[in-house]
Amino acid sequence: MNASTASTAGASPLAPAWLEYPADPNALVTKLWAAGVQRNHDGEIAVQGLSASQLARDYGTPLLVLDEDDFRARARAFRDAFNEAFADLCGGVDVYYAGKSFLCTSAARWVAEEGLRLDTASGGEMATALRAGVDPAHIGLHGNNKSDAEMRRALAAGVGRIVVDSLDELDRLAELAAESGAVAPVMLRLTPGVHAHTHEFIATAHEDQKFGLSMAGGPASQAGQAVARALAAGSIDLRGLHCHIGSQIFEADGFGVAARKLLGFLAEIEAEHGVALEELDLGGGHGIAYTAADSPRAPADIATTLAGVVRAACQELGMDCPRISIEPGRAISGPAGLTLYEAGVRKTVTVDAPGEQAAQEGQGGQTVHSRRYLSVDGGMSDNPRPVLYEADYSVALASRTSTAEAVLSRVVGKHCESGDIVVKDAYLPEDVGRGDLLAVPATGAYCHSLSSNYNMLTRPAVVAVRDGSARVIIRRETEEDLFARETGL
Repeated sequence: MNASTASTAGASPLAPAWLEYPADPNALVTKLWAAGVQRNHDGEIAVQGLSASQLARDYGTPLLVLDEDDFRARARAFRDAFNEAFADLCGGVDVYYAGKSFLCTSAARWVAEEGLRLDTASGGEMATALRAGVDPAHIGLHGNNKSDAEMRRALAAGVGRIVVDSLDELDRLAELAAESGAVAPVMLRLTPGVHAHTHEFIATAHEDQKFGLSMAGGPASQAGQAVARALAAGSIDLRGLHCHIGSQIFEADGFGVAARKLLGFLAEIEAEHGVALEELDLGGGHGIAYTAADSPRAPADIATTLAGVVRAACQELGMDCPRISIEPGRAISGPAGLTLYEAGVRKTVTVDAPGEQAAQEGQGGQTVHSRRYLSVDGGMSDNPRPVLYEADYSVALASRTSTAEAVLSRVVGKHCESGDIVVKDAYLPEDVGRGDLLAVPATGAYCHSLSSNYNMLTRPAVVAVRDGSARVIIRRETEEDLFARETGL
């Protein structure tokens, strides 16, 4: 069920404008949670019938819980929607799961079994895909600074594509391929100069950043030079072009502009070099719901919109549609996961509402408001996204329901950093306190991948739930693991 907002009597002026006061703080906003998540008859949040308290007893907290069935369903949704939308244009689409969002051998097998390919961004991610038994021809190697060892391994393994990020890298890859007697299958990553409406640190298609070959400057551009060099190199098989405009994007216009620019560049390549490159990767970055204010687009909507843009551009340019590929990651793994925490210390502070102090001057006093802080047994070591990107999350009381009034709360971690915030703004029942379990939805992407041992905390276990049964796919770290790389103990 979806939370509604019938009354705002208890709303705090400290809350951001997008955060609505809930009529029922126990209600779950459906779009934030995996399909298998709901409250059970005891009022606990449960994943496919497994209650939060049972999962915490069996596996401890913090705990990342993945609804494997939800993960697989989202993978299939992208596969089916894009294949249907592009069937008449290029016969279908190659969907590469962006492994950087969440990857382990189990997840690699899930995407392969659902008919997806796998995009890797490092030697370690490539090793994970190979260890999981993914067909090397269905693996792509990404990254802006690939080492010689990574490129050699990709060539030896026979990966299906190497996404080249610079002229320097293109030249070095050509040398390594020639030395080994191999031919490197190459996609050129271009920066089309498209502004994506997202955080500065995760927008990746503008000029002033580290990724890709610039298209600015016409035939003499980095992109133009790369095409000429790649076509002239006997050890390079230039398959096509690639772009990625950013992450956590909801608007369709940026993807459409990028697609038109790259299709136009493909037409220019054919006119200048007499070569029709066969592939075009339009990247990923499709947004998900972290809060009730977010409105993610369904895969079918994304696919239909992009297919319309590509169809119109190809007709206008008088060219055949290249084989299209995409790279969803967060949109598959993110909503499939939730993190369970145990609450500990709580305290209440008084705060001036934004802009209120100035308004009160000269009126004989000022009004202060309460914000409740709840500390949990994890934090920025298992989810650094709030401190990195000012990312907003939602949270719910997981181990029970409550009839207490909802109060503005800030869920914080246990690290020695004031910025160690898990959920910056949320309404939680006033009686939530020590020993209660809290659940943060949409943590399946970039939480485990970005996790650390800051303050020497051990990283949480990852549990997958399928058909109502849970299993550990990544065990919890131990203190012995923390010392495993030290010498002289």
